[in-house]
Amino acid sequence: MVGKKKLQEYEERIKQALVILGQVSEDTTTPRNIRRTAKEAMDILQSTQYTLAVRASNAISVIDEILQDPNMPPYTRVKLWNVMSLLEGIKD
Repeated sequence: MVGKKKLQEYEERIKQALVILGQVSEDTTTPRNIRRTAKEAMDILQSTQYTLAVRASNAISVIDEILQDPNMPPYTRVKLWNVMSLLEGIKD
């Protein structure tokens, strides 16, 4: 079981990831499919159905699929990499 301190850290990481994903999903210069994926990743992270670690890894796999998109603006790709590195540290 994850300690209380770790749990707070993980929740903080998820909050930070949600802020960045929110920026991406509302950025009208970013292609619609990428904004939709950011929104989907946000929904996954906010779902209470799974543990934090499962939500984090599900969100990572959704983001990972879209990172290969050639239409993605470079600054959006960097934001998504930041989200992934925030989420990769979350373990059960």
